[in-house]
Amino acid sequence: MSAAEPAESVKVNPYLIAAVVSVAAFMEVLDTTITNVSLTHIAGSLASSRDESTWVLTSYLVANGIVLPLSGWLAGVLGRKNYFMLSIMAFTLASFACGMATSLPMLIVFRLIQGLAGGGLQPMQQSIVMDSFPPYQRGTAFAITGVTMLVAPILGPTLGGLITDNYSWRWIFFINVPVGLLALFFVNRLVQDPPHAKAKGLVSIDYIGLSLAALGLGAMQIVLDKGQEDDWFSSNFIIWFSVIAVVCLVGGVFWILRQKDPIIDLRLFKERSFGLACLMIFFVGFALYGGSTLLPLLVQSQYGYNATTAGLVLSPGGLAIIFLLPMVGKMTNKIQARYLIAFGMLAISGGMFLTSYMTPQIDYDTFVILRITQTVGLPFLFIPSSTMAFANIPPEKSSKASALYSLMRNLGGSFGISILLNYFFRHQQERQGYMIENLSPSNIGYRDTLAHYTATIAGAGHPHAATAALGQIFQQLQSQSSILAYSDTFKFIAAVTLGLAFVALLMPRVALNKKPSPEAAAH
Repeated sequence: MSAAEPAESVKVNPYLIAAVVSVAAFMEVLDTTITNVSLTHIAGSLASSRDESTWVLTSYLVANGIVLPLSGWLAGVLGRKNYFMLSIMAFTLASFACGMATSLPMLIVFRLIQGLAGGGLQPMQQSIVMDSFPPYQRGTAFAITGVTMLVAPILGPTLGGLITDNYSWRWIFFINVPVGLLALFFVNRLVQDPPHAKAKGLVSIDYIGLSLAALGLGAMQIVLDKGQEDDWFSSNFIIWFSVIAVVCLVGGVFWILRQKDPIIDLRLFKERSFGLACLMIFFVGFALYGGSTLLPLLVQSQYGYNATTAGLVLSPGGLAIIFLLPMVGKMTNKIQARYLIAFGMLAISGGMFLTSYMTPQIDYDTFVILRITQTVGLPFLFIPSSTMAFANIPPEKSSKASALYSLMRNLGGSFGISILLNYFFRHQQERQGYMIENLSPSNIGYRDTLAHYTATIAGAGHPHAATAALGQIFQQLQSQSSILAYSDTFKFIAAVTLGLAFVALLMPRVALNKKPSPEAAAH
């Protein structure tokens, strides 16, 4: 069956299938961000340092990144439904084990297992949903998967903060258990594999390709996650893992391209619409995860918000996405994908540019509005990019294509967080250095401010008024340099997405999937 032909008829309502498989994938994507705000609580509970506790995040991301590109191959070996159910079951059991962990090493091991199990849920969800709907409803199908891919990372910190502040960090893992069991039951009852997705069995294993891909992707994820923390290439740890990543990934590409039936089908990138759509979804992850990391850091470090309030700044943006997804899903059948993608990039660029004009006096409501402006463009990117990516992919390759597509989005998120945090810290140092140059006795403004603070503090009876005044000025300097650095970083995202809006216009045209007329359907 060609990609242009209708999907196989299904006995079960496709919307019901989409809802069931999306619940499982939503649960997994949520776990990529839900622990972010709970690390301090986890560290204290398990008698470890804050730096050590970050391996709770890293271990999950590394395992997830390794399995994602291999999930299409695993689905071919086991059968798509079997692999999906196995992933749900293992993820649910690992989540329960994480909640029961009594030490940090134990938690890290269970998070590794959780990441390995969850890596197959995103691509299998997308592949199952795509096969459940006919081509003219692909926009609707991807609107459903968009709730999982776009909203879950945004709601993760909010939900994690609410659970941790009001109950226990263990419940961020325990809540997966009933959800996973229900998803497992309904997937077993409702989902059926079409012929091209049934188990083919294990003929042979490309051990070399498998090892190179796993080591390369795992090492790269560690570098991206730990690079800023360890000051990048001043750390031997980062240098060694960078070398491993480069050698394994470059060697893996050459090796895999020579295989007749590779575990990762890199030849799919030869399809221009798929390759360019993967590029765009990479930057969807870049903007989504980068913005979702920067804004909570900003409001917590500079405006005194707690974890729950910082998460609530993000949540309305998720609600805006949910509202827009169905509308954009319908638009994909009427408007060329490249125009929608260009508009989405322009919208994100405008939102990031507006955010860069923040002031120290900005309030909660304004932050919420700014976050909404940052996210309204995401549905215009995700759905058209997904539609374009799979427009010319034959059904028998849909699982491997979904695996690569999901990998590109996750890599975009990892690169986005790493690059943007590094950009922020560098600019913070530059801004602070520039401002310190003006703190000299020859500067009238500095002299007047210092004299005012000294007099005020001395009037309050402080014995070391001059020293305290200097400390207060330095605190203001740090705060202002940080806000300016955040502003620079949001402008950087705005510039990148603005450039990509023009790149999107160069993407190929794809056939619009219109609903067939009754006469055509009869034939």
